[in-house]
Amino acid sequence: MALFSTHNIKSSFIQRLPSLHHEHSSYRWWVLLNVMIGTFMAVLDATIVNVALPKIMATFGVDVEKAEWVLTAYLLVFAVMLPTSGWVADHLGYKRTYFGALFLFTLGSFLCGLAWDEDVLIIFRVVQAAGAGFLMPVGMAIVTREFPPKQRGIALGFWSIAAAASVSLGPLIGGYLVDNISWGAIFDVNVPVGIVGLFATLVIQREYKTERARSFDLVGFISGSVFLGSLLLALSDGNASWNTGGWTSSFIVSCFLISAFALVVFLFTELTIEHPLIELKLLKNFNFGVTNAILFIFGLGMFGSTFLLPLYLQNSLGYTALQAGAVFLPVGILQAFTAPMAGFLSDKVNPKIPAAIGLFLLALSLFLNASLSLFSEHYQIMLPLYIRGFAMGMVFTPLSTLALSEIPRHKIAQASGLFNVLRQLGGSFGVALMGALLTRRIIYHTAMYGQMVDPHSPAFKQVTTNLAHFSQHAIGGTVGLSAMRANALVATNIVQQAFVRAINDDFLVAGGITALTLIPVFLLRTHKRKAKKKEQLTAME
Repeated sequence: MALFSTHNIKSSFIQRLPSLHHEHSSYRWWVLLNVMIGTFMAVLDATIVNVALPKIMATFGVDVEKAEWVLTAYLLVFAVMLPTSGWVADHLGYKRTYFGALFLFTLGSFLCGLAWDEDVLIIFRVVQAAGAGFLMPVGMAIVTREFPPKQRGIALGFWSIAAAASVSLGPLIGGYLVDNISWGAIFDVNVPVGIVGLFATLVIQREYKTERARSFDLVGFISGSVFLGSLLLALSDGNASWNTGGWTSSFIVSCFLISAFALVVFLFTELTIEHPLIELKLLKNFNFGVTNAILFIFGLGMFGSTFLLPLYLQNSLGYTALQAGAVFLPVGILQAFTAPMAGFLSDKVNPKIPAAIGLFLLALSLFLNASLSLFSEHYQIMLPLYIRGFAMGMVFTPLSTLALSEIPRHKIAQASGLFNVLRQLGGSFGVALMGALLTRRIIYHTAMYGQMVDPHSPAFKQVTTNLAHFSQHAIGGTVGLSAMRANALVATNIVQQAFVRAINDDFLVAGGITALTLIPVFLLRTHKRKAKKKEQLTAME
């Protein structure tokens, strides 16, 4: 009965809007619009949470090392789901898979808005990410299938605009919702959009199912998931307050051992079976392997440091969530403007040139962020972000061109999937590493500043006396109470200074990691020079 009703609804819409019929010339553009909704939402939720982290931490009373899992869990499950999407779509059909992914994402968003503690929120984020991990690759495959080769480039360009727009608008939308409603609203806003997307998918898309479907690599999926999960768990909890044994505790050591064993099983499985989950053999290609290594390292530094700036702006400078989100708006705009220019340069000159320029500028922007303080001016915050937006637009198109230049045509789909998986994994590991480093450096700098404060020195006594007098005149109270307030203010300042110095250390490490990617870029092979040499030799003969 439900299927009959759905069929009738779709038929009535097609009668009213003939352009929705799959043989109509405008049908594919309706499909593109439908897919862009899901893409925008999936990428949006990877960035929108950054500005809400301080409010989530305050609401649940958790520290950075726990709150970072709200980001890490999403990125990890997103990356794990990416390589499975092709198999699921081939077996169930692309429309059913896309509809199911959008439903799962919408349901996860609804549940996240209801979360009553941080553990439940992390679990619901996993549900949300499981849907998002299917939305992007299946949506891209649908767009690629519906558009002929002569229109495919412009269609994928529009599709990528949805992803670029969400990078810019995510923190801004998130900041507005957190300031004016609550942190839960950043998830609730997905629900009505998701419902519209589900209805549009039912009405607009036609079903497509591959006749030849390969077997599912269950061992590869389980071993890969165990490897990633246990490794990220160890990296995130090495400095956790509950883990009194530190990095040598039995829990952390066990996680590393389980991760190592799972990695061996995963590599053996993927390299020996006929239909692997991830085509690791593609990494034997020099350009593809090196470019993926560059993107993974880039993800460690760049995406691993993205959650630091909102924490600094809100916790140290007193920005509201909306103000913190607004600073990221130019990044996406500049990236969208620069990306086509980088693509044009890649066709005209050596693609390594724009890629190297972009990576150099990215490293520079992170090094500039390493000089932030409690008194940084607005231009000191924005200048690195302007550079970063310009640089990110210069990186991805040339690297994609170089990575896929030697891949056979029938392997492009698998190569693109692996390309996206490794970039997402780099971001997941980056968040875990940067979060662990931040916690460690906060402890270190707090201890160092605490040792430098001498309660018996004339300078300390003069500062606390002046603060006590100010407190007594401004707030009132006894002399003893004012002295306690003065000491508390000094201690608070030490903690704030230690936090900012730890943020600086993270940005410094992120900049160093990004700078390392400049070395392998120049090792990549290009074919344009070879072609020119052949032309010259032919002319000479």
